[in-house]
Amino acid sequence: MVTPLLFMLSTSLKDASQVYDLRVIPETPTLDNYIEILGDGRFTRWLMNSTIVAVIVTLSNVFFDSLVGYTLAKFRFRGRYIVFIAILSTLMIPTEMLVLPWYLMASQFGWIDSYWGIMFPGMMTAFGTFLMKQFFEGVPDDFLEAARIDGLNEFTIWWKIAMPLVTPALSALAIFTFLGNWTAFFWPLIVTTSAELYTLPVGLSSFAVEQSIQWEKIMTGASIATLPTLIIFLFLQRYIVRGVMLTGLKG
Repeated sequence: MVTPLLFMLSTSLKDASQVYDLRVIPETPTLDNYIEILGDGRFTRWLMNSTIVAVIVTLSNVFFDSLVGYTLAKFRFRGRYIVFIAILSTLMIPTEMLVLPWYLMASQFGWIDSYWGIMFPGMMTAFGTFLMKQFFEGVPDDFLEAARIDGLNEFTIWWKIAMPLVTPALSALAIFTFLGNWTAFFWPLIVTTSAELYTLPVGLSSFAVEQSIQWEKIMTGASIATLPTLIIFLFLQRYIVRGVMLTGLKG
C-alpha cells in the first residue's frame, strides 16, 4: 500500500530524463517540479475549485442528511418507511447509470460548466441519511420530550439536543464526504468544459493529453493533492476509526 505513495513522491523529485529510472531515491533530486506546479495559475485554480466543491458538499451533507435522518428516526407519520426504503433503494443504482439523467438535468437548467453543476448530485446522499437515521434512533426520546416541555421548537431540539449526541457519526460522515469529493473525477470530468472549473483530479489528467504524458508533473500534482487527505487522516484518525466501528455496530 505504501509503495505507490513512495513511487509517486520519488517521481515528483525527478526531472523528465529520470522519470523511467525506477530507483526510489532519485540520482539528482530536484524541487523544480514543485516550483513549476505551484507557480502555475491553473493548478492553484484547480486546487481552489476542489476545496470549494468538497467543503460546500460536505456541509450540505452534514446538514441535510442529519435533518432527514432525524425526521425519519424520531417522527411517526404515514409513509415513513416507504420514504426510507425509497431513499435506501437508490444505493443499489450504479453511479454510471445516474450520469445521463444528471447530465440532462444539468443541461436543461443551465448548470453545465458551473460549480453548482459539479456539486448538485452529491448535496445529499442516501448513505448519509441511512447512517444518521441509525444513530438518531439511539438518542433517548426522554431528552427530546424534556426539551419540548421546556418550550423548544423541533428545529432547535434537533440542532442543540440531538446533534451533539451523534458527533461520532457526524465526524465520520463529514470526513468520508470530504475525501470522496476531493478525489472525485468521473462526474466533474463530464460536466466541466473549461479548464478554469476543473477540479484537481480532472486538471491533473490534462497533463496526460497535451502532446506527451508529463509524468513528473502528474506525480508532483498528485503528491500535493494527497497532502490534505493525509493531514485529515493523521489528525482525525480517531474519529474515522470510531465512526467506522460504530457504523458497523449500528448496521
